[in-house]
Amino acid sequence: MIQLKARGVPVNIFQATLAIVTGKEKGQGTIAYASQENGDILLTTDISRNVSQRMVTNIPSLDHLKDGDIIYITTNGTINTLFRTSSPHNSLFITDRCNSNCLMCSQPPRNSDDLDHFFKINSGLISLIPKSTSELGITGGEPTLLGKRFISLLQQITLELPETDIHILTNGRSFAWKQIPQSLSQVNNHRIVYGIPLYSDFYQLHDYIVQSKDAFNQTVLGFHNMARNNLRLEIRIVLHQQSYKRLPALAKFIYRNLPFVEHIAFMGLEYTGYTIKNNELLWIEPREYENELEEAVLFLDSMDMTVSIYNLPLCLLKRSLWKFTRKSISDWKQKYLDECADCILLDQCGGLFDTSKRHSRYIKAIH
Repeated sequence: MIQLKARGVPVNIFQATLAIVTGKEKGQGTIAYASQENGDILLTTDISRNVSQRMVTNIPSLDHLKDGDIIYITTNGTINTLFRTSSPHNSLFITDRCNSNCLMCSQPPRNSDDLDHFFKINSGLISLIPKSTSELGITGGEPTLLGKRFISLLQQITLELPETDIHILTNGRSFAWKQIPQSLSQVNNHRIVYGIPLYSDFYQLHDYIVQSKDAFNQTVLGFHNMARNNLRLEIRIVLHQQSYKRLPALAKFIYRNLPFVEHIAFMGLEYTGYTIKNNELLWIEPREYENELEEAVLFLDSMDMTVSIYNLPLCLLKRSLWKFTRKSISDWKQKYLDECADCILLDQCGGLFDTSKRHSRYIKAIH
């Protein structure tokens, strides 16, 4: 999500509103017209314009906006870009709240009363998203904290975006209660995939990483409850100092106990949020876990399970793992270092997190 803020000048709109960018002029004094039910809102970088209209002025930049983008404008001059037509990485943000508190959370949870706020925004946003959208994410915080309204959002998506693949990031703990997977199965949308983290085969280690007692048992039980209801599942494993030693054991646990999952993703660490505070507990050079990662990935692959590696550049991985890498980092926070410029595999590499405050010292161009 890209956020802009008008700088201390009149904002002549009376309530926060969703709007679609429907026209744009390039050059000095860029202007975008945002259409919505109560008439057009004029967005401009020009402070000198007549402010008698419904308008927001003196915005730092509108360069990133394109026709069809969906924005949320507040009465204090904040403009959030919620959907970008040019991006394959759009998501609905459900809440800042979470019932886990993971050591490496890139967006630390807040104990805020925001469920109603984001539910109203997302309900309106879904109806504006183009029907041709190929993929849409759902994230938080923990989306299932929305309760019954979470089911309502999925039903709305199923009705209004029937050809869109939906990927939901959730800790999966609520699925331990049978009625929730049963309700989700009633949505009847086979384009929905639930991405759920599992950080260890050993319950105490998983619970420690997510900082929540009984999280492992709830998550594993949730996987089975979801599978019983024919819901699609993915496992996500973040790679760091606490998780890497048991990767081979975890891979075998997944094969023996969760063979119904359709995808397993091993994920490089995003060095932001709680990770910075927990640096001594988490940071490890990828070279130090390359053997454990290779063993786990190749085992799952040999068992005909679909496996990928996310968020790690090719130069930090063994060649045996290159075929498993994916360009997974959202386009708005992906970057390459100066060292990458001469790499012959740059186009194939997924790059690095622009949001990370630390990167491996072993990043180098491949010649």
